[in-house]
Amino acid sequence: MFPYIPNTDEDVRVMFDRLGISDVDQLFSDIPESLRFKGLLAIGAPKSEIEIRNMMHELADQNLSGYGTSCFLGAGAYDHMVPAIISSLVQRSEFLTSYTPYQPEISQGTLQVIFEFQTMICELTGLAVSNASLYDGPSAAAEAAMMSAGVNKGNKILLSATLNPEVKEVVKTYMRFRSIEVVEIPEKDGHTDLEAMKEMLDSEAVAVMIQSPNFYGVVENLEGVSEAAHNQKAHFILMQDPISMAILKTPADWKADIAIGEGQPLGNTISFGGPHLGFIAVTKKLMRKLPGRIVGQTVDLDGKRAFTLTLQAREQHIRREKATSNICSNQAINALIATIYMATMGKEGLVEVAEQSAKRAAYLKKQLVATGKVKAVNNRPFFREFVVELPKPAKEVNQALLEKGIIGGYALSGKDENQMILCATEKRTKDEMDHLVRVMEAIL
Repeated sequence: MFPYIPNTDEDVRVMFDRLGISDVDQLFSDIPESLRFKGLLAIGAPKSEIEIRNMMHELADQNLSGYGTSCFLGAGAYDHMVPAIISSLVQRSEFLTSYTPYQPEISQGTLQVIFEFQTMICELTGLAVSNASLYDGPSAAAEAAMMSAGVNKGNKILLSATLNPEVKEVVKTYMRFRSIEVVEIPEKDGHTDLEAMKEMLDSEAVAVMIQSPNFYGVVENLEGVSEAAHNQKAHFILMQDPISMAILKTPADWKADIAIGEGQPLGNTISFGGPHLGFIAVTKKLMRKLPGRIVGQTVDLDGKRAFTLTLQAREQHIRREKATSNICSNQAINALIATIYMATMGKEGLVEVAEQSAKRAAYLKKQLVATGKVKAVNNRPFFREFVVELPKPAKEVNQALLEKGIIGGYALSGKDENQMILCATEKRTKDEMDHLVRVMEAIL
């Protein structure tokens, strides 16, 4: 009856005897008879292992991915190269110790990974303290907003209109339950209107949150943002891409109080949208308000280097009613991947990835505009993605690109339905980009 469940008749009899039942239907006695499924699932006859494997491959082949397909889609998830070493190291047993590392004597592998991850995030951002990773970039943004709302007096937070829309929605959801008003700073020519921000800042603001490079790929000029926020006793929260930090000013350079971001570009595949990991780093002044776990380095009884959770009085498993947040997971496997990636690439490797991505994006934009059928929406400095305007709806163009085996850009909606965000990472070759230009020219 259940050919894919490898229990023998004797196994079933022993389990039934232990449970005091006579058939499997009794396991579901709490479900009303009228709601129970009758008969067999329409999944066909039992298949062999090789038949199942072939069927799964056929289904998987219906998906378009970054493997064997030119992908120019960004907008929050990026098709960077994943070094082969990652898949080998991530499965090693020393990194697979207890998932919840409350007992350091049996969790040294997990604790060391988290400690190294924290250290590298601090080196990237230039800030003093980082924690174990968060669920993703949007949850990191929401937690940063929660932290500011808990520390500073006020009833509103300012978000730049150029933030990733998903980030804005998550922050708005969190803030609604803290009775904090979310106010958007308008955009101007693809970047944050800083003059408007300064006018909107007052003593009721708990924080200002800006993304750079922003959702449109534009590198924001953040001069004076920190001072303006601090003058009103508000925090400056900077959301920044981790790869970009290798060649652009860091959150510490911009005097941000809290740095947040999406860690997916650090060796994690796109994976059709997840799982991802968020990172967050803060100044030393804010470390006791940081959500999630923090791992510290110490020595054991023999004087050897060891790792343990620290500042745990902030956490929900000790003082639930006074916890800094309800974050109780750290996307450990994704953070491990990011750690291996950063250690493998090193400083020079990260710089090369960032520079190659920026150069390829610049080349692609130049070639598209040269066709005369694609317009650049603005001439602001950008990192690895940019917005173009097309003579027809972007969704239609993307569909036509898919038919040619190309994953196009992110189609903007609403009044900008003819606009598209295109992305180029270090993986995109000149041949791939030239092919995209030719195909788009033909489509348009």
